[in-house]
Amino acid sequence: MQSYGLRTHIWNNQWKSGLLLLGFPFLLALMAFGLALIFNDDPRGLPFAIRAALRHFPWYFGVALAGAGIWFLIAWKANQVIVDMITGAHPVTREQEPELWNLLENLCISRGITMPRLSIIETAERNAFASGLSLHKGSVTVTRGLMNALTPAELRAVLAHELTHIRNGDSRLAIIAMVFAGVISLVVELLFRNWRIGRSSDRRGNGAAIAIGVALVFIAYAFAFVLRYALSRNREYLADAGAVELTQDADAMISALRRIEGRSAMPEMPGQVRAMFLDDPPAKSWFSGLTATHPSIDARVSALVRQAGGRDPGPLPDLEPEAPAEPPPWSGEGSSQPSPSPWGQGGTQPAGGSAGGAGSPWGTAPLPTPVPAPLPGQTGPAAAPWWQGPARGGGRQG
Repeated sequence: MQSYGLRTHIWNNQWKSGLLLLGFPFLLALMAFGLALIFNDDPRGLPFAIRAALRHFPWYFGVALAGAGIWFLIAWKANQVIVDMITGAHPVTREQEPELWNLLENLCISRGITMPRLSIIETAERNAFASGLSLHKGSVTVTRGLMNALTPAELRAVLAHELTHIRNGDSRLAIIAMVFAGVISLVVELLFRNWRIGRSSDRRGNGAAIAIGVALVFIAYAFAFVLRYALSRNREYLADAGAVELTQDADAMISALRRIEGRSAMPEMPGQVRAMFLDDPPAKSWFSGLTATHPSIDARVSALVRQAGGRDPGPLPDLEPEAPAEPPPWSGEGSSQPSPSPWGQGGTQPAGGSAGGAGSPWGTAPLPTPVPAPLPGQTGPAAAPWWQGPARGGGRQG
């Protein structure tokens, strides 16, 4: 039942993303019609201005689409280079970060995905993001603070979250949304720097057309950013669910979110980059719910508890640093005193032994040399035992 709920949650978010994405061309058309009203006014009145705007609308819409297309090509080609320059991320190899590399590689193998480039940002903040515009040119970046703060299971869940962003093409969607919103924003900025609006307002019968045109452009501008932020929030819910689907561990994803809560802010980064992060806490304001690029941690955790059956541990403390391992007793490390003999201390060091050598396990006194008893009828000293070889000196008696 939980699996069905998770899959339904993923499908619903994909459907919402598609609807949000379709809104951008509509807003671009709305902006183009507003511009046509502003710059094709008619002194005979509003109806004539509307007819003139409709005649010129295809040209304005075509120019807007062409501008968006050029902007998109530039972003497509230079996206990864720009992101690396802004964030200071540097790629790492398996030899440099074996644990992190193996976690990501195993996730990729389990789904037959090309291994993305793995990068690290040297900062104590806890965050991560995915970039790249295709499955074969993706990149997963984590901060050093995130690596040090999470358990291996939690780190694996975060990597699965970012890998889901790449699988779902979220970087492409983010760039499309950014380009559409950027084009509309640029038009608004140029519109109010252009002297022609002020000059046109002196003509008779065009005040209503210009007012309507300006209102349409502002509506397109406002809704473009609202759609962009809503799309970003929706993709975060989808990536959280995808991470659970990859790892089959909802608790790890929840505890990872709880462990980065309140420790992920990187305000020095541009807003377009922060929109790609694992978490970007919004500024507290009455309209932050509309302008936030990420849902709150509480909302994301609640969705995973409800849809994936995870358990919420609440706010989590930092992990305790690992204590250094004690050396084994036989290594001799960590103490200047020699280990006592298991059979007692014994006497003094035997003659001829080294001062630092190990004593006999039965004590340190020298062992006596056995002397064989003489044979019957034998005079003189007893013959040497067989294990010491033949007697020396004197030769054999004839």
